[in-house]
Amino acid sequence: RGCAVSMPFKEAVIPLLDGLKGSAAAIDSVNTIVNDGGRLTGYNTDYSAVKTLVEQAELPANTPVLLRGSGGMGKAVATALRDAGLTRGTIVARNEATGRALANSVGWDWAAEVGSRTADLLANVTPLGMEGADAGALAFDPDTIAAADIVLDAVALPPETPLLRAAHAAGKR
Repeated sequence: RGCAVSMPFKEAVIPLLDGLKGSAAAIDSVNTIVNDGGRLTGYNTDYSAVKTLVEQAELPANTPVLLRGSGGMGKAVATALRDAGLTRGTIVARNEATGRALANSVGWDWAAEVGSRTADLLANVTPLGMEGADAGALAFDPDTIAAADIVLDAVALPPETPLLRAAHAAGKR
């Protein structure tokens, strides 16, 4: 009755759909398509999953966030974090146009590189650490990880990315 959508197609698939629901419409990013009698509707469950996780963690609203990436998953995660009350963040993205646009949409800052920035919550929404060409890549350096309290990695495969291994080794949530 439907299918899942992953990077890099979460935004590109939208013109092929008959409609968007909920957060997919708000952030222009789709990760689930439902075929209901030939009508294709896009949804975004990434947003609701991240928002629920943040609410369950009961993070203070002033928790600083460093989010790496600005694609479809970046839109879902940044918007969910903002909507869960996290209002201080920086979007780190090589693509200035998409990075600045996402940062502006959630009221955060933008930077091209992590540099010496740190935050209590780190989120990787890039392919860094994903099986394939970037499998060994670490999305944040060890010093940035050491300064954080919580690390989120949106990479699905492998289940434990280099970033998550480094975060666990450093005692992070």
